[in-house]
Amino acid sequence: MQIILLEKVTNLGSLGDIVKVKDGYARNFLIPQGKAKRATEANLKQFEARRAELEKLAAEALAAAQARAEKLEGLSVTIAQKAGVDGRLFGSVTTQDIATALSQATGLQVVKGEVRLPEGPFKQIGEYDIVVALHTDVAANVKITVVGE
Repeated sequence: MQIILLEKVTNLGSLGDIVKVKDGYARNFLIPQGKAKRATEANLKQFEARRAELEKLAAEALAAAQARAEKLEGLSVTIAQKAGVDGRLFGSVTTQDIATALSQATGLQVVKGEVRLPEGPFKQIGEYDIVVALHTDVAANVKITVVGE
């Protein structure tokens, strides 16, 4: 299916690009989320009329993400969890735990979807470097220290 992107989508394209994607991806994710529209003549004309407005919104979102990234960059947060004698946690430290700790430490709203844990949740005591992806172009590096209670 041919679609017009209404915002930058990672690994797909940027604002205004006309790309071909699988029908299910477009119908079930991109179109309902407001990230794209079908590439029909009427939608192309409507998009060109709104292009300046959409570019302005994208620039504002990028500036807001950069401001949040400045506050988060290099931040160090400690999370306490119950742990055994050998350093293994009873449970794990998930993206939700990290997002909550970052929100409390900075006063900014950090959503669990922005926290990237490529190796999965932390199950050991230690220090971990993580990435918080605030925008497709903006990411902040944060140090998480997991300690036992």
